[in-house]
Amino acid sequence: MLVAATAVGAVLAVGLATTTVVNVVASESESHRIASYGERVTVDGGQLNVLVTGSGPEDIVLLPGFGTSSPVLDFEPLVSDLAKDHRVIVVEPFGYGLSDGTGRERTTENIVSEVHSALEALEVDRYVLMGHSIAGIYGIEYAARYPEEVTAFVGIDTSVPGQPNMDTQFPTGLLAAAKNLGLLRLVAAAGGGYGESVYSDHAREQMGILSNRNSATPTYLNEMNHIRTNFERALGTGFPKDLPLLLFVVSDNAKNPDWLDLHKRQASSVSDGTVVPLPGDHYLHHAHSPEIAGKFREWEAGRVSASQ
Repeated sequence: MLVAATAVGAVLAVGLATTTVVNVVASESESHRIASYGERVTVDGGQLNVLVTGSGPEDIVLLPGFGTSSPVLDFEPLVSDLAKDHRVIVVEPFGYGLSDGTGRERTTENIVSEVHSALEALEVDRYVLMGHSIAGIYGIEYAARYPEEVTAFVGIDTSVPGQPNMDTQFPTGLLAAAKNLGLLRLVAAAGGGYGESVYSDHAREQMGILSNRNSATPTYLNEMNHIRTNFERALGTGFPKDLPLLLFVVSDNAKNPDWLDLHKRQASSVSDGTVVPLPGDHYLHHAHSPEIAGKFREWEAGRVSASQ
């Protein structure tokens, strides 16, 4: 038994040494293949990457879900559609996409203030705030803090205060070790990455590279550590009653049967709230960008007509 255990240990040690070396070499090689996009703005001594594209009478600011490897590339199908008649600004927070990392705590308050500083630098001061996943929590704080700027909030399967299972303590130490040992790269390779046909081969390659680079970094893990407390602080909060809401929601969430009802309750808490159920998984904008953009335009036109 001792000999067998020693042999197994030796095999594991060799395997981990191999994945570690492969990860270091691959990371160095991939760093030279990252294609630049967007523009950089200075926020709190660091650089945030943003994309500004399109033109129109109303601006849309897009915020990503937690851990999105490249918000600009991830949102590209939706941005391409919306930019036909809107100016669209995609903000990559610290630790996302091509933005720098940061040592600042990843509290809702800090993330919101950094995004706002980036928009100030771009002189963007009135816009629809649109976001995916955890941007629903950040968006509540954002709309409360800058009500004179946010004209509406559009959620893409966004998080809501009080949703279940957000008190989890994530094993960030293990994730950091797994990244250093090259195990996260191995898991990502086995998962196949972005398979959606709406993305080009180049976009899928770049998102894979940026996922390997940005996952389980200190900035990423710090935000993960704050998920529980950020949700705790959001309990009992909601969007301003006079802020129009449009919420695209997964229609059949097997892991959370109350998911759609949670969003209906959120929509009913404001004077103008609309919920649009869509089939599919959490990343609705991967498969339903045309529907999201089209329904948004219909909703927007209705708001304009009602105000005239």
